Amino acid sequence: MSTIETIEIEDQSSPPFFSKIPVSIERGEGVYCWDEEGKRFLDFTSGWGVTCLGHASPVISEALLEQSRKIIQNPNSGLTYSPTRAKLLQLMWEILPSNLTRIFFSNSGAEANDAAIKLARKVTGRLDVISTHQSFHGRTISTASATGQAKHREKFNPLMPNYRFVPYNDLESLKHNLDPSVAAVILEPVQGEGGVQIPGDDYLEQVSAFCRNNGSLLIIDEVQTGFCRCGPMFAISRTCAQPDFLTMAKGIAGGFPFGAFALSEAVAARLEAGDHGGTYCGNPLGCAVSYAVIRYLLDHQIQANVQAMGKLALQHMDQWKKAFPHLIADVRGLGLLLAVEFQDEKTATQISDLCLAKGLFVRQTQGNMIRIFPALNIKQEELEEGLAIFRQAIENYRPFITGA
Repeated sequence: MSTIETIEIEDQSSPPFFSKIPVSIERGEGVYCWDEEGKRFLDFTSGWGVTCLGHASPVISEALLEQSRKIIQNPNSGLTYSPTRAKLLQLMWEILPSNLTRIFFSNSGAEANDAAIKLARKVTGRLDVISTHQSFHGRTISTASATGQAKHREKFNPLMPNYRFVPYNDLESLKHNLDPSVAAVILEPVQGEGGVQIPGDDYLEQVSAFCRNNGSLLIIDEVQTGFCRCGPMFAISRTCAQPDFLTMAKGIAGGFPFGAFALSEAVAARLEAGDHGGTYCGNPLGCAVSYAVIRYLLDHQIQANVQAMGKLALQHMDQWKKAFPHLIADVRGLGLLLAVEFQDEKTATQISDLCLAKGLFVRQTQGNMIRIFPALNIKQEELEEGLAIFRQAIENYRPFITGA
């Protein structure tokens, strides 16, 4: 099949949910991938943050093969026990905040967030949930309603009720909105899709204290930031905050569709049989892959690599900001979750197109920003190769260019 045929079939058969890039990727290896014509690309999106160990990782393929030869889905699904699931649960206890001892596996981050919101309302007997402007929590109707971006919400009216929004990193606004009707506050420790917004050092800890004093639960959404994306296993680890729920996905299984949420004993004590479930939740295949990925992250000191590569990337990006102040408004990041904020959307679009033309995938977000979030085990030479392409794109930018 040719690229033209592939694109024609997908365009004719798929709903118009995406404005697709006219590239058909056939295979990948590590941080590289190749299209059907054999052109090589460097991926600085890691499949939107999921291929944390790179493409076609043998860690994942071997876990899939070994487990698929045993069993993929249990009889009676989650009603039967699984040694593969138990093994993953033991490992999760080692990496999660110490107060989060109960864990349920889902298929995605949106499912995990949806469940946490639902259960927080059940446990507290309250209805309202506070989220933040520019947040992103998923595309189900409930999580879209919890997302602090009008473009992801308003075209789906009527939305789920009882959501309130406050500015991110604004303690006074949050405190003002907390009252006895608030079941939970849902926050990302770093806003990813919102433009890599990093809060003040004491923000999450103060939010945690406010929630506790108000009898509200704190849901920390680590779907994008978890599993060493920001350096530590979880971004919340940098703080003394104590979440009641922590939601996970993306890097949890290196690209295999999988997610989870963890909750405290106090919350679990208020739940009962039938409050939640799911056909594929905690299936042995997903659990085996997740265990292999997390084990690799721990055994190969990926946290240290993320911190070193993130520091190196920011050094390069700071040089770009100084060299091109007429184009770049800001650069920022934590670990390997990084953003370049351009002066306007048109500039960001054209530089993103130039990067693609030079063989580099990046992700434009919030109009005028480009997000960089490559595989966590990226090597220095690979990172510098991609950063050099990005800089060349900036250098080659001309205002009159209409496309790459």
